[in-house]
Amino acid sequence: METMEAIATRRSIRKYSNHPVAEETVYAVLEAASLAPSGKNRQPWRFVVVAGDEKRAQMIRVMREGIADSKVHGIETGTAIMTARVMERAPVMIFVFNPEGAHPWAPHSLAQVLMETVDTQSIGAAIQNMLLAAQAMGLGTLWMCDVWSAYQQLSAWLGESGQLVAAVALGYPDEQPPARPRRPLSEVVRWF
Repeated sequence: METMEAIATRRSIRKYSNHPVAEETVYAVLEAASLAPSGKNRQPWRFVVVAGDEKRAQMIRVMREGIADSKVHGIETGTAIMTARVMERAPVMIFVFNPEGAHPWAPHSLAQVLMETVDTQSIGAAIQNMLLAAQAMGLGTLWMCDVWSAYQQLSAWLGESGQLVAAVALGYPDEQPPARPRRPLSEVVRWF
């Protein structure tokens, strides 16, 4: 599949078939992620893969406990419950961490904020590479940023001390959503 075709046909998939994803296929997607550009070649990403029925069941329990805990503390959980439903359906979840990043609630110096901004942009490029590689291989993905409602619980369960940036659901799609509307370039581009 051509790059522009992968970009144009990629969709956010929320329903997955029961067809398992081979480990070598997951590694191919992660290899694409690791080839992303990064500021000062820091490669500020670490990936934790959760697959298999037992681990996925544990992950969902942890996610739901985190959401419930957030609600008890009056923290807005937004669409986190819908995210948990997608996580239940996806045969593979990839959690993306910045090992040098601080937790969002920790104090940050200006230097840390600037470095984490560069790292987050680099991690975004790695995630986009994952999504496009998966699309080219016939897989579906969903880039999820609202894992915040269970941030502490997921980080502890996964044994990671770095900054949890996002999660990516991965599997064979069981839906074909239409393209979402995009703003025309005339609204988002200004030549100077």
